[in-house]
Amino acid sequence: MSWREVQLGDGLHVKHGFAFKGEYFAAFGEYMVLTPGNFLEKGGFRVRDGKERFYRADFPDEYLLTEGDLIVAMTEQGEGLLGSAARIPDEGKYLHNQRLGLVQITDPQLLDKRFLYWAFNSANVRGQIRASATGTKVKHTAPERIKKVRLKVPALASQQAIALVLDSYDNLIATNQRRIALLEEAARRLYREWFVYLRFPGHEQVLVQDGVPVGWSIQPLASVAEVNARSVGARDKPDSLWYIDISSVSTGLIHSTTPYAFAEAPGRARRRVIHGDVIWSCVRPNRRSYALIWEPDENLVASTGFAVLSATAVPFSYLYFTSTTDAFVGHLEQNATGAAYPAVTAKIFEDAEILVPDGDVTAAFDQMVLPQLELMETLKQQNHHLTQARDLLLPKLMSGQLDVSGIPLPEEIAA
Repeated sequence: MSWREVQLGDGLHVKHGFAFKGEYFAAFGEYMVLTPGNFLEKGGFRVRDGKERFYRADFPDEYLLTEGDLIVAMTEQGEGLLGSAARIPDEGKYLHNQRLGLVQITDPQLLDKRFLYWAFNSANVRGQIRASATGTKVKHTAPERIKKVRLKVPALASQQAIALVLDSYDNLIATNQRRIALLEEAARRLYREWFVYLRFPGHEQVLVQDGVPVGWSIQPLASVAEVNARSVGARDKPDSLWYIDISSVSTGLIHSTTPYAFAEAPGRARRRVIHGDVIWSCVRPNRRSYALIWEPDENLVASTGFAVLSATAVPFSYLYFTSTTDAFVGHLEQNATGAAYPAVTAKIFEDAEILVPDGDVTAAFDQMVLPQLELMETLKQQNHHLTQARDLLLPKLMSGQLDVSGIPLPEEIAA
């Protein structure tokens, strides 16, 4: 495969975004104003529920992005975001803001746009963009600096083949994410049907008093679960551990764990977790940073910034769904203290009032949703392995170390 070095400006133009006026921003609307916060660190597009801003005024049509547009973060709003690239997922919804660059191909025989997406998210291009950036606390780049980046590229057909391989990993990851979301929503619908609308099996024969079926009760969470039951102690220090940091957890997902020798681990690495535990970030509960622990490594340890909920008198599946409802999150938000970093304590979790159903009903619920939770975890693990494989392939394919013709495409797992 023949490669040659080019300057990005030989085949592309980077267009500045529009200076949208803050006075017309709103929490809801038809058109979302994108910022560097809509980029993932390793590249890719994200929507931050509850944090997005929409525009409620006229704007030039040319700044309404189209599906497949390639945009680049030109301001490092968060660590590692400078130069990150993303592709617009939908037509006619997103606005091209001034801190973003729109990549426009000027020589389609020299550069393939899908290949460029991966080039921008490679260490080589990111490093050059960062090296030429200005600013101390917050770094910035500009279209002219981006156009001066040098990159080795193969022939157009090979660029397209490389993009196809890497895109196939991303597409399968996205497919799995959609499947996970559907499985979780199905389980949550069942939870609402049984425990919110009280249409559980046999409900016709059960008397309801004050909104609670006879034999059920409203109790504090501490009556059915322990909070922070296990810690790393002076006598049971492991030689090494895997650490879950607060920043690595989003809604329902642990993105990564970090290995440490115990002597080198952060001082907050103290909460022991086991299968079925629910971890909940105590800081900013409105962000819903929680996850279900599934078949963990023996020495998996969470930060003391988490509350670890361990079921004692209900199945862990019921604990997971009841402790992640809107009502439960509302309880946490209402009892959080601190202005800049609202936080809750273990006692706030313990005191949260929850519905405690009849044991036969929770057992039936567990039997229904456990296979869904298991498949969700299988898909999450596959996504973890797909991400690792893609990240290993990226530098080798982008440098020509691997011949793209010998790379098999990933396969979807059966349901």
